[in-house]
Amino acid sequence: MGYEHTNSKGIKYYLNSTVGKNGRSLFFFSKEPKQPIDLPEGYSIIESPLTKLPLLKKK
Repeated sequence: MGYEHTNSKGIKYYLNSTVGKNGRSLFFFSKEPKQPIDLPEGYSIIESPLTKLPLLKKK
């Protein structure tokens, strides 16, 4: 199972990854695990103060 994050509202999100059209990895959060991955090295999780959605931030 990949990385899970529960936001301040108690909703669980899963970190997923896919390959974009340019060949680069795209990271995104979803409520269902689609292609779950562990938290990549050099990244941290922050929460948007407005929407309470988790965001991946490079350290």
